[in-house]
Amino acid sequence: MILGASSFAGSLPEIASEVQSVELYMPKLGIYKNSELQQGLLDSILDELSTLDVHTSLHAPYFADVPTYPKDVVVDTAKMDDREFRLIRESIELASRLGSKAIVLHPGRFGSDYEASFKKMVSNLKILAAYAGECGVMLGLENKEGTSTGNMCCNVEGLVRAVSEVNSDNLGATFDIGHANLTCGGDSAKLHEFAKTLAPHVVHVHVHDNSGVWTGEYDGDEHLAPGAGTIDYTALKELKNYKGIYNMEVFSIEDVRSGKETIKKAFGIL
Repeated sequence: MILGASSFAGSLPEIASEVQSVELYMPKLGIYKNSELQQGLLDSILDELSTLDVHTSLHAPYFADVPTYPKDVVVDTAKMDDREFRLIRESIELASRLGSKAIVLHPGRFGSDYEASFKKMVSNLKILAAYAGECGVMLGLENKEGTSTGNMCCNVEGLVRAVSEVNSDNLGATFDIGHANLTCGGDSAKLHEFAKTLAPHVVHVHVHDNSGVWTGEYDGDEHLAPGAGTIDYTALKELKNYKGIYNMEVFSIEDVRSGKETIKKAFGIL
């Protein structure tokens, strides 16, 4: 088991002192200005990273319509232009440079025609997966929370369909147990079934907690420390052959510390 945490949980040295991996959250590393990568800023982060003994994964730019998300790195995988392809390619290139374990992508948004949006997303993902293959890295398409309208691949069937239709050795699934819990309405049995169905496709895992219900803040997607909500983390044991990173998407080192104990307990390690 490789435990990790997202870069917004603390400084890189703090994260490295607690877990074995850091997920570089590309939209909020502060390395983009007007959609252009600032190489000098990235190099300073990579210099610090080179002094640490940690694995890496990356979270590529995605679509978000909230004030805290930088507008110049919005990417909708169902509606990509040259700028958006470039942004994802830059994440792929960085992952290749670092030897990262996985790159997280979000599924696209759908408008009035779900099938048309889905097919366009699959077409775009095929292009990205081909480039990932050239660079020797793995993409993980993440399940979104069913409490948020407009997102594709919230339920397990939709995510499996997308991965299957892309049909690439360089694209699998990122299982986000927090999002799945919201999609399953906090039902433990449904969560276990979600994980079991997705298991053959999983290349990366996101771990965070919530109450399993919609709320007015972030549609219930609270990103609490594992153990601070209602999620049954034994559902992770349904990922029978998964040996990769369990990345905690939480907002503080304290949440990382408590979260890793919850995950270990779920696996009977403590």
